[in-house]
Amino acid sequence: MKSLRISLFPVLLFLSILSLSWDHSEALAARAAEPALLRPTPEQVEASRHLAQYLIQNHYRKVPINDSLSQQIFNRFLDNIDNNRSYFTAADVEMLRKQVGNRIDDDFITGNPAGGFAIYNQFLKRARQKMEFMMKTLGTASFDFTVPDTLDIERSKTAPWPANVAALQELWRKELKYQYLNMKFSGEQGKNIRSTLQKSFQNRLNLFRQQKPEDAFVAYMNAVTTSFDPHTDYFSPDMYENFQIDMSRSLEGIGAKLQMENEYTVVNEIIPGGPAFKGNLLKKGDQIVGVGQGDRGEIVDVTGWRINDVVKKIRGPKGTVVRLKVFPASQANKGPARIIRIVRDKVDLQEQAAQKKIIIENGKKIGVIVLPSFYLDFEGERQNRQNYASTTRDVIRILNELNAAKVDGIIIDLRDNGGGSLEEAVNVTGLFVGQGPVVQVSNALGGKVVLRDEEYPMMYNGPLVVLVNRYSASASEIFAAAIQDYGRGVVVGDRTFGKGTVQSIVSIKRPFSMFTSQPDLGQLKLTVAKFYRISGGSTQHIGVLPDIVLPSMIDPDVVGEDTYTSSLPWTTISRTEYAPVGPVSRADISLLRREFKLQAAQDRQYKAYLADLGTLNNIRKRKSVSLQEKSFQAENRTLKQIQERWGNENLETGKKKKTDFILQEAATIMDDLIGLKAREAAAPALKKAS
Repeated sequence: MKSLRISLFPVLLFLSILSLSWDHSEALAARAAEPALLRPTPEQVEASRHLAQYLIQNHYRKVPINDSLSQQIFNRFLDNIDNNRSYFTAADVEMLRKQVGNRIDDDFITGNPAGGFAIYNQFLKRARQKMEFMMKTLGTASFDFTVPDTLDIERSKTAPWPANVAALQELWRKELKYQYLNMKFSGEQGKNIRSTLQKSFQNRLNLFRQQKPEDAFVAYMNAVTTSFDPHTDYFSPDMYENFQIDMSRSLEGIGAKLQMENEYTVVNEIIPGGPAFKGNLLKKGDQIVGVGQGDRGEIVDVTGWRINDVVKKIRGPKGTVVRLKVFPASQANKGPARIIRIVRDKVDLQEQAAQKKIIIENGKKIGVIVLPSFYLDFEGERQNRQNYASTTRDVIRILNELNAAKVDGIIIDLRDNGGGSLEEAVNVTGLFVGQGPVVQVSNALGGKVVLRDEEYPMMYNGPLVVLVNRYSASASEIFAAAIQDYGRGVVVGDRTFGKGTVQSIVSIKRPFSMFTSQPDLGQLKLTVAKFYRISGGSTQHIGVLPDIVLPSMIDPDVVGEDTYTSSLPWTTISRTEYAPVGPVSRADISLLRREFKLQAAQDRQYKAYLADLGTLNNIRKRKSVSLQEKSFQAENRTLKQIQERWGNENLETGKKKKTDFILQEAATIMDDLIGLKAREAAAPALKKAS
């Protein structure tokens, strides 16, 4: 296994997409001179041609290059820049489809991005017009927040394109009311709401006037690459330089990786051991819409900013404070926004390492091993340093300590574990199942490799529970799936993320020339392989289904591989040869489910938790929000109360100390498992005695 080097952290999609707003008002358009139309540079045309070749020849999914692909790219590009169908009219879309959409496949093969630029230029024109419309309306309108008005906020799924300009402007007026209410109830005290919004609109208008060809090219190429699958991305030379800078390790920051989705900066990953990880408030999928410096600095609206500029705003010296205004993923990214305070720092590697604790449940001593990631110091291992960081080495040490403490069972906590080193996931699995196959890898040509633990014997054979949630991805899913397939333990929690693909980064190189030395044209992160369980099913798309469900507050409609429209499907291959080691049978799982269901029905805390989760889900599922102040405020109050009671699945006790509620429920299941195994062990002796 020493030669294996595949990183499985969820993929970064640093997309420079500015899905912003625009207006058809001819009077407003006449007020400002239009900037020159953006046109592709010769380098971008060349890059486009090479990108097509790489995608056609090397991507795992073999996509037919035909009119169907044209429509996929066209629709995805419109969805990226107008996700809420609040910018283009139906006539605009039809015009663009006729002029551009029907020939994208031909342009793709020849490396001609001009059609994408035509769409983007039209978008920029309307976006500039919309900002002026919003500024003018904000300065003259008086809002009535007593009328029972609503705003559709998921129009891409529920509404057609607006019929005409009048319909667009009515929609924009509602958006303006929504932004006003959001700011009023977001926790920004003492703000002059109108002046703050005016400044935000002016900044965005300035941004639209300063767009460069790279902005259009990257936005369009994102629509092209993600039509193959959501983890295939293009990075321009400037973007790749920032992609290589780990915000949490190279520079002081918050310990998070960010990406652009539509007009928002979205948290793609929380780095274990970083400030955001320790604070446990910022989560994967949260949308960052504002950044403030220090405890008193103005929170600047960063909606529509380039990702590089947002990152620069968040980075800063160690020990300083940054405040983030976010729409939480837990409430489907709907308002009101929350203000999160984070003290900048570097990643603490000790915080990233595996940790243990012992909890008591019904008189049983239960060991808990928390794995924030599957980490490995590749360079330290290569140089054979004495104490290089390794998940396997740390888990071996912890298992020795827990065995010495004579624990009755062990819980492996993989919640929020986004993956990491495949080698470590395979080796750690061996500590619980023994040497043997762990995962299968299939490439684009149909070739298959079975990865095995060949170094580490089983170190623990007692009762085992694996705790997962929707953020458990990649390497975490490989571990949980293997434990399930071997019948080695019980997987509890939420369905996992479902990322079962492998990416490789390749440079887009120009042909060799003896006379010139020209730089590369960027980088392509390409999906090249897929993971499969040893039982034959993939972890892709559906993830690992828990044996016993402990629902979390994470919104499955926002977080997960199946939320991507171009996600590769769940498929199967042949099972590899392996021998289940037990001791957990399907009959055991059924019995444990029944016991947990009976206990949950009598558990007041669990029933209260489910009731609040039901309320939260009802709020999430609404496709519109109220623009009536009393209703808006009431919903805001409900969301805050649920967050205070169960934030990150922690229960507020009477003394205001946090209790890990989900871990507590997992310990109850472990207690049942310990009892079940004890009864099974005692049965032969009782039968013999009788």
